[in-house]
Amino acid sequence: MEISVLEQMGFIIGDWIPKEASIAIAIGDSYIYYKAGVHDLQIQEGQPVLTGSIAARAKKEGHRIEMFVEESILGTAYYGIGYPIRIGDKEGVLVIILPPDYLIRKKQPIRFLTGKIDETWRPVPVDKVSHIESSQKKTWFYTDNETYCSIHTLKNLKHQLPDSFLPIHRSYIVNINYIEEISRDIASNYQLTLRDGSILPVSQNYAASVRERLGF
Repeated sequence: MEISVLEQMGFIIGDWIPKEASIAIAIGDSYIYYKAGVHDLQIQEGQPVLTGSIAARAKKEGHRIEMFVEESILGTAYYGIGYPIRIGDKEGVLVIILPPDYLIRKKQPIRFLTGKIDETWRPVPVDKVSHIESSQKKTWFYTDNETYCSIHTLKNLKHQLPDSFLPIHRSYIVNINYIEEISRDIASNYQLTLRDGSILPVSQNYAASVRERLGF
């Protein structure tokens, strides 16, 4: 199929999907077309389809696939929908690529976390939570006075919390309203001091997004 026809497909589909979406088409084991949206994975024509991606899943299973894909697959996390297609006599996949929080944004964020302290469970409004930590295969969240254990994973909470919560490390999510100051440690990495005196590290993988979100 000529590239002009693929481009027409991309622009037609682009009329009904969100402008932030990107569109990718793969034939066989590689991508043959890519139209970047706001959420750009920077896929190149000829780039191989990687195991674990939506394109790979849709091709293997032969039906529509809708899922969240972690950043370890293509370097950037994304939420996407893959459709098996045929182009001429060849089997292919059309993938709509969206921001990782696309589906979550359509839902109301959670308003409270239920945590265990001693032998009781307590629902705690999320605006009273200063930060959340993953440690020793458990998830902990903190208020001014208490520490609670949660059944949720940090990965799942990251996409369900209100906008006031900011991931800063693979082990930490912080409530922006509780940040007292931003500084650097002895290795020149950013760290956050919270109102309760807690000092949390900002990993290099999150430094750029933290600076963008907090505006410094």
